[in-house]
Amino acid sequence: MPELPEVETSRRGISPHIVGSSINKVVIRQPQLRWKITDDLQSYLKNKELLSIDRRAKYLLLNFQSGTLLIHLGMSGSLRICPLQSTPEKHDHADFIFEQCLLRYTDPRRFGAILWLGLTPLESSLLSHLGPEPLSDDFTGKYLFELAGSRKIPVKQFIMDQKVVTGVGNIYATEALFTAGINPKRATGNISLKRYLLLTTAIKDILKVAIKQGGTTLKDFVGGDGKPGYFQQTLLIYGKTGQQCPKCDKPLKSLKLATRNSVYCPQCQK
Repeated sequence: MPELPEVETSRRGISPHIVGSSINKVVIRQPQLRWKITDDLQSYLKNKELLSIDRRAKYLLLNFQSGTLLIHLGMSGSLRICPLQSTPEKHDHADFIFEQCLLRYTDPRRFGAILWLGLTPLESSLLSHLGPEPLSDDFTGKYLFELAGSRKIPVKQFIMDQKVVTGVGNIYATEALFTAGINPKRATGNISLKRYLLLTTAIKDILKVAIKQGGTTLKDFVGGDGKPGYFQQTLLIYGKTGQQCPKCDKPLKSLKLATRNSVYCPQCQK
């Protein structure tokens, strides 16, 4: 599933090609994604200039003077810049045709979303409850420590809660907890401020590296230019259950937390 670095990679990949251009036509081949694509997008977007593309959590926000279009890549979605006469394939569900190229939405599992949010996008139920961005100044060790209080939930669930902080998915939570030396099942309220400072630094550093390397390609993800991400080559422990810990050489173990597999080192993560 595309996580924050993959979505940010897509944003950076497509922006130079279409920001400042106007949409000539919208083509919807399959309207039924996770939610039905907003009806009659053509009326909202035709001849409208794309002013900017923002990212909030794992959502892309395409901003027009008439309002904002939200795109979510779901489990297997991708956005690509294609030539105007490019022939669509089986899972190419939507085209946004600009003056010099088209933006194509592809989604084999159809679990993404394309929704018109109008002029007040941040009031949408999809966005209004979200916590701070992990790369923002609002996301600090002190913030996590104070929010944790006396909670008993495992820390990995805590940092993957989108109301706590946006966009820290399974891959990057696993890597950050290992880097900070924190066991993923440790109770959220039983972690010191010092250790939360280490954790927030690890999250920020890992996400920055992942974005620089174009995200992580595990199954379906490619960036806006059609190229895969390369952060997978530098993963320390994610997906490596039974292999040697890169710090102490002991076997890495895994456990289930809220249905998600969590790899960790019982020697290095306390």
